Formats: sequence, C-alpha cells, structure tokens
Amino acid sequence: MDYYELLGVARDASASEIKSAYRKLALKYHPDRNKEEGASEKFAQISEAYAVLSDDDKRAHYDRFGSGPSAGGFPGGDPFGGMGGMGGMGGAGFDPMDLFEQLFGGMAGGMGARRGPPRGEDIETEARITLHQARAGEDVQVTVARLTDCEHCGGSKTEPGGKPPITCPTCQGRGAVRGQARTIFGVVETQQVCPDCRGEGKKIVEPCTVCHGRGHTLKDEEVTVKLPKGIDEGYRIRVSGKGHQGPGGNGDLYVHIELEPHEYLKREDEHLIYTAPIGYAHAVLGHEIEVPTLDGTQRVEVKPGTQHGDLYRIKGAGMPRLQGSGNGDLVVQYDIVVPRPGQLTPEARTALEAYAAAVGDDVPHKSGEGFFGRIGKLFGRD
Repeated sequence: MDYYELLGVARDASASEIKSAYRKLALKYHPDRNKEEGASEKFAQISEAYAVLSDDDKRAHYDRFGSGPSAGGFPGGDPFGGMGGMGGMGGAGFDPMDLFEQLFGGMAGGMGARRGPPRGEDIETEARITLHQARAGEDVQVTVARLTDCEHCGGSKTEPGGKPPITCPTCQGRGAVRGQARTIFGVVETQQVCPDCRGEGKKIVEPCTVCHGRGHTLKDEEVTVKLPKGIDEGYRIRVSGKGHQGPGGNGDLYVHIELEPHEYLKREDEHLIYTAPIGYAHAVLGHEIEVPTLDGTQRVEVKPGTQHGDLYRIKGAGMPRLQGSGNGDLVVQYDIVVPRPGQLTPEARTALEAYAAAVGDDVPHKSGEGFFGRIGKLFGRD
C-alpha cells in the first residue's frame, strides 16, 4: 500500500499539501458521511497514511524502508493494524497507553482495571470567511452532521414500551471478559471489552425501530464558531464537545478556515495589498487617488515622479496580529497604466510627440512605436 498514492500526492509533497489532501479524502470517506461499501476501509487506510506522512520522522522512515516505523519490528507487519492516526479525524495519533492496554489488558491502571466507555469521534468541517469577519473576530455558523441521542428512544437503544435490556450472559454484566495472552514476559492475564455487549454489561432485547439499537442518529446541527481576531486561512479552530456523542462524552469539532478572495485587497500575513492603477501623467505630475480599505475608501497622494511598483503604506489599516498586538499595514502598490496603440486620440498623440521632442526623445512617426510604445514595452504591455 503506497501512502503517497493513497492520498494522491507526489513523493515530494509539502506538509500542507499532504494535510489538504487528507482533509478532503477524510471528509469524503468518513463512515458517518459515506455509507458506500468499502468507505470505512478506505477511511482507515488514508488515516493510516496521513499518520505516517504527517510525522517527519515516520515519513523519513517510510521513504527509506517503504513502511511505517512500527512495521519493521514485528514479523508480518504492524500487529496493531495501523493504529497510528486512528484516534478520529483530528489525526492526533495513538496514545501509548492504548498500546500498553492492547498488550496487557489494562494493567497500566492496576491489575484488572479497565478503561471507561469511549468518547465520541471528532468531526472536521470547513468555514469560508471574509476579510471583514477575520479582522473583527466575528461569530460564524457552520452546519455539521452529528451523532446525537435518538429522539425516538431517548438514547436507551430500546423500543419504547418494549422489553427492557437484560444482563449480558457473556460477561455477566461486568462489561469485560478475562483471558490469557502469551508475551515476552510470559503468560499474562488480560481483560478486554466484552465482544458481545461492547462493554455496556447489558444486551438489548427489543432494539429501537428508528436507530436500530444504536442509541443515536445522525442529525444536522448549526454550531457557532468564535473567530479570533486576525485569523488567516489554513488555521484550525477546535470547538470542544461539538463532535459525535459517545458513552464517555462528546468528541470535538475541528473547523478549518478558508478565506474568501476580496474584490480589491490581497492578504499577506497581517498586511493587505492593493494594486492601484494610475495613468502616466498622474505618475509624472502627481495626483490623488481613492484607495479601498476595510473601513471604506481613503484618499492617498500620488507624489510627482512616482515610479511603477512604488509602494505607499497606510499604517495600521491591515489585519490584527494573531501573535502580538496592533495591526499590520495596507500597502498600496502603484501600477502605471499605459494606453495601448489605437487608444490615443490624435490630440493626445500630438501632445506626447511634443513632449518627446521637448525632452530630446526621438519618436518615429509609426503607429504603436515611439515614446509611448516603448513605455508600454517597458511595463510589459503590448
């Protein structure tokens, strides 16, 4: 199984490219969204691939040996089925205590101890925001499909009015079964979650006809997300407890931020860039122009002799700094616009030829050539 091929990225892909590819595939194949056959297996594979390729050391090992770091130490590959990165869509990786308990059945917390019920899985989604929302730190709404208590049975898993659950005959209500495992330390007594009741200690006799005994259903919910002032594209916001419900508590919601393009302004970190088109005469003689900002337009002086590409800064008119105080600047970059051949009136051409003669610039009398034509070529305009 080629991890790069699974995620659809090149072997020299950057960390951000790998992350972006994983996010898209995870949203596509997550079992709560995709009910097609094989979706769960595909989701597990891409999560395993991301767990390796998102870690510099694991990726280096994989690039060299063609397997994750854990695979080389066990005959026949990883005996734990690629647990790395399978802690939900958040991609947090596996907990070493989980691995210990897989081997010794909960000995980490004392002999015979077993973990409590699992929490719900995390959810990932995206939010497209504007520059205005990012600067103000507004609240935005996202709609996510969450597993919540079934409204029909109230999460009891039993059909209302039906027979109540019975004590699990396999574990006698303990929720766990004991066994033995042969390890490098000898034969060790293990304790694992009961495979019959899945750790609940009881069995459903008459399952709910709506949720089919699962106790939860998928429901769209609108969640409010608080944006920190100055947030930029590529950041991820965690909303605690807004993931799927689980017997041990809710998972979390992770919201990936995407920034909508602005009509005039381009963002570069905490600064905003505006490309201001000005005519040649304005650049030479000076002028005033109106510059769009996030607070409306502002008049800016174009000084005489302004050159193509010159910059003018409006202090503090940029975005709030995420890591620090104050705002960035709004940078005005002047773009001298030269008329194309055929756009000049005869009067304008005569005036330009007179100017060229006055400054000693030789202008051939040929359409599209001469002083103005050369200016156009200087700035890459045909």
